[in-house]
Amino acid sequence: MKNSEIITAEDLAAIRKVPGSADWQWIEPLLKGWSSDRKFEVVDGAGEKRLLRLSDGSHYEGKLGEFAMIRRANRLPFSMSRAVDFGRSPDSGTVYMLLDWVEGEPLEDVLPSFSSKEQYAAGYEAGGILRQIHRLPLEPGEISREEWTRRMSEKMRRRMRQYEECSYRVEGDEIAAAYVEEQIGLLGEAELVYHHGDYHLGNLIWTPDRHIGVIDFNRWDCGDYAEEFYKVQSFDREVSVPFARGKLDGYFGGPPPEAFWRRQALYVAYASLFSIVWAIPFGAEEIAGMQERCRLALEDYDGFRRLVPKWYEPRE
Repeated sequence: MKNSEIITAEDLAAIRKVPGSADWQWIEPLLKGWSSDRKFEVVDGAGEKRLLRLSDGSHYEGKLGEFAMIRRANRLPFSMSRAVDFGRSPDSGTVYMLLDWVEGEPLEDVLPSFSSKEQYAAGYEAGGILRQIHRLPLEPGEISREEWTRRMSEKMRRRMRQYEECSYRVEGDEIAAAYVEEQIGLLGEAELVYHHGDYHLGNLIWTPDRHIGVIDFNRWDCGDYAEEFYKVQSFDREVSVPFARGKLDGYFGGPPPEAFWRRQALYVAYASLFSIVWAIPFGAEEIAGMQERCRLALEDYDGFRRLVPKWYEPRE
């Protein structure tokens, strides 16, 4: 197993418990991303490139659900992380997940070199892929809309209190906070689907055949389809407005309906504030970045006096 000397002894012991690992030709840690998983690029005994994710044993049930979500998505016809193996070490309890490697380059790195038309086309394809994920049928026993609405309402109000109590504020934030409270009843209109959970440029790959690949389902859940789009505002829009427009048009097959925009504005107002609280453990640079994204949301939505952000202009 080449390159194992740069892996911690604890992780190396867990890796050696993964079936077939004795034949692996190469393994290298991957440090990019926000997940608490320890991630590794692997070349197995047959020369196939894989992604290995290791998690603490206390996350077993959650990781089992994630693996099941990946297997559901694997029914769909686009490039993505595909399930290979899953289990946990009998002694340490460490959970392992082995997935196919999605070959290509991070889309966020290459997209700025595309023409505006190419950026829009990439967004359109990404939106169509997300639509496919959202069309996966919900399994029996998933949360009801009524229970989801109750939990989401409580979570939003709790997190708004956390923001109001934190030390990192943004001028005009009271407008967004008031908008959340005024519009929170829109949660009752939610249309529940399986979420990828973190569907933005940072989790998309530009494959060698010039198509979109999808990675990192580790924040998957079941919720309102419209909630999945607030990161268009948070992340996609600041890298490429044509991509952001294309992603929406590709999902809906044209301009989104008003019902979507109404709930989208609610999720953007909520996320633009709570993301600042989320960033606090990661330091001043991340906090400042989220504050700037909040200011941009307030500007794009004209202090939430408009439903459709200024940057969205439907194509003819």
